[in-house]
Amino acid sequence: MSISTKIKAIQDIMRKDAGVDGDAQRISQIGWMLFLKIFDDREREYELLDEKYTSPIPDQLRWRNWAGNEEGITGDALLDFVNNNLFPTLKELQPPLGGSGVEYVIRNVFADSYNYMKNGTLIRQVANKINEIDFNSSKDRHLFGEIYEKILKDLQSAGNAGEYYTPRAVTQFMVDMVNPQLGEVVLDPACGTGGFLTCTIDNIRSSQVKSVEDEQLLQSSIIGIEKKPLPHLLCTTNMMLHAIDVPVQIRHDNALARPLRDYGPRDRVDVVVTNPPFGGMEEDGIESNFPSPFQTRETADLFLVLLMHILKDGGRAAIVLPDGTLFGEGVKSRIKEKLLAECNLNTIVRLPNGVFAPYTGIKTNLLFFEKGTPTKEIWYYEHPYPEGYKSYSKTKPIQIEEFAPEKDWWTNRTENEHAWRVSVDQVMESGYNLDIKNPNVAPDDHGDPAELIREYEWIRAEAAAAREALKRELMASLGTPSERKA
Repeated sequence: MSISTKIKAIQDIMRKDAGVDGDAQRISQIGWMLFLKIFDDREREYELLDEKYTSPIPDQLRWRNWAGNEEGITGDALLDFVNNNLFPTLKELQPPLGGSGVEYVIRNVFADSYNYMKNGTLIRQVANKINEIDFNSSKDRHLFGEIYEKILKDLQSAGNAGEYYTPRAVTQFMVDMVNPQLGEVVLDPACGTGGFLTCTIDNIRSSQVKSVEDEQLLQSSIIGIEKKPLPHLLCTTNMMLHAIDVPVQIRHDNALARPLRDYGPRDRVDVVVTNPPFGGMEEDGIESNFPSPFQTRETADLFLVLLMHILKDGGRAAIVLPDGTLFGEGVKSRIKEKLLAECNLNTIVRLPNGVFAPYTGIKTNLLFFEKGTPTKEIWYYEHPYPEGYKSYSKTKPIQIEEFAPEKDWWTNRTENEHAWRVSVDQVMESGYNLDIKNPNVAPDDHGDPAELIREYEWIRAEAAAAREALKRELMASLGTPSERKA
């Protein structure tokens, strides 16, 4: 049984519980239970390596002692234990003097977590299902990405706007091109479930970590900030799965809520890789943390200003931004003017429609820049669809192999049918419009009518299939008629 199938089975059990209302609560419930299971599996590794290892969690609250045994407590006894012992204790967990700080990690995870379930027998059934996953198994650990993907898709269907799963291929490509080095401080200020950070960890660990000291340096160099509690919980869990022993540098916070002037030299970082929320608006007052020429409530624009400020001179960044940032005027133009004056915006990779399907249909771009020298020219690369594709979809996502031409071109740049360059003077003359079309492609003559009709019919069929899929997911989330009546 695949990981995603097990998660679906767990959700089906939760649908029988009167206390869990909708996908968002089911996902949150799964989140804290998975955290404790994964932490317990990690502790088994620690115990093998260090016979003096002591758990920061009181013995009776460790997963193995209340959830790890299929014949363990259940029913009202289990419900009472979770509500009146487990949660109150973990929410107030304090580290001892000289401790590692992992108590802070556990406390922060449980600070915004809740037990929504009201049936102890069903809690036992969920625990038993989770116990089928061995997070010390390299296979199960590797497949854990399926859980994130499934959870984020469920969050989207639950109406939690702004939760976007960045395709693995895009994440990998961005990290590969920025190429973080051991000892460089790497930040994702909107880290979500930690995709960019885990990719960075894997890249550095696979080729640069040669000693225990190197590993310690890596672990101290990864920083993430996440505003929402559930993605923060998932990111913390993801860090543990990637052998970040005490992920205290994954902060539950809004990176934009801190006044820009308060970020000093000690906060500067070497590398930023991120996909900030776009299309959303920040709460009232957040914009006042930024200088008046750049004040806006649009989240993606504020993150771009933050990146420019927080990078060290010589620091590198890669960020996903929507088309609206490229052609936008007003505050957006002033932000782009600052970007080109203070940073070398060396590359914009233009992605086609559907890369972020089904979360959003907004066209996106990957911007790569270095802080400290002004931009003289910008290279554009228009990423093409694979042959025979008209769009990406859930069943046909973008693949890392598709970025091979960009990688080959990166260090030996020449203009071709997909690549072109633009001088900064041209951008300035256009009012800092970065939405520059590929000059090597002939203007669209609107095509052959017969071909357009065929394409229209194809789009209609795709839309009908999508409607049916949404209908099935909605009916599944509502449960059976008897469940809805209950």
